[in-house]
Amino acid sequence: MPDLEYEKTYADLGIVIGVDEAGRGPLAGPVSVGAAIIPVGFSHPLINDSKKLTEKRREFLYDELSQNSDIRWAVSIVEAAEVDEVNVLKATHLGMARAVKALGVEPGMCLIDGLPVPNYPYPHIGIVKGDSKSLSIATASIFAKVTRDRIMREAALTYPEYGFERHKGYGTKAHLEALTRHGPCPLHRRSFQPVAHFCLPSGDQG
Repeated sequence: MPDLEYEKTYADLGIVIGVDEAGRGPLAGPVSVGAAIIPVGFSHPLINDSKKLTEKRREFLYDELSQNSDIRWAVSIVEAAEVDEVNVLKATHLGMARAVKALGVEPGMCLIDGLPVPNYPYPHIGIVKGDSKSLSIATASIFAKVTRDRIMREAALTYPEYGFERHKGYGTKAHLEALTRHGPCPLHRRSFQPVAHFCLPSGDQG
């Protein structure tokens, strides 16, 4: 389970912020990036990497944590159009910088899930599988994931034919079948295969 060991290690540098993303892999919808500052001594028996939690438990934790005045947090949303414009990796890095900026504090150290980020505007380290090691990264992952899931459930009301409320934009069999029947909608990432295939002129799809 994640703990505060990384946060303690860098506490002398100033404010320590955990950063994590959700939604790099889907064919549709935004990339969502969470940033969280956890108070010294904070603990919670249920917080874990958001991917290891059920949707119901993530929603419960989101509601509980977002109402805790001792936790500072922000979520940055990078829409599908920007993902297509700059590529998903750069879009994720942009979202990571924006989420930290949205907190309105000067970080002493950012703990980022995964690898270090080139040209990141804040001091940081990358922690592979950080969402299962750092409590602030795990908390950020919950904020990012639940925010994105709620966006996709809302999108399902506008585009019910794709089933976004079930697969959240990931390339499931049902999603691919819906793409075949209906083609892409404005939420689809046109730079991603197989969405790109459906955006070609009809004569180029052989």
